[in-house]
Amino acid sequence: MVSNLHNRWAVAGATFVLWALVAASAVYWGLKFTARSGGVPTVTVAVRTAATADPAALARLLGASPAAAAQSPVASLASRFALVGVVASRSHGGAALISVDGKPAKPFRVGSAVDDRLVLQSVESRRASLAESTGGPAVVTLELPLPRK
Repeated sequence: MVSNLHNRWAVAGATFVLWALVAASAVYWGLKFTARSGGVPTVTVAVRTAATADPAALARLLGASPAAAAQSPVASLASRFALVGVVASRSHGGAALISVDGKPAKPFRVGSAVDDRLVLQSVESRRASLAESTGGPAVVTLELPLPRK
């Protein structure tokens, strides 16, 4: 009896692959049917938001003068920024380490945008100026706190 060895291995390999596919299919469908269908329950939560207060109306209610109310946007704008460090050069170039809205401080070069409307205009030895443009007047001036002795 003469047999072709290559045909025998091809038939055995094909049979093995076919039975492996049958076993994988059986395991997949077995897991699919026995899996719990209770997914994550959806919960509806009612959230109540606080009413926003008008700062100018609140200041008038507490007896502030109109001149003081005009100063409040600048004061609130300055309170958003904190100067952490300065690297200044003699040519009014350099960089400043500024914290915006209480977030970790980031370095900003002179002329780069600090937030959506202010840029770092200039830096000095312990001071940084923010303006709406590099050539415009300074809107906010930030100073480093005095060193502890």
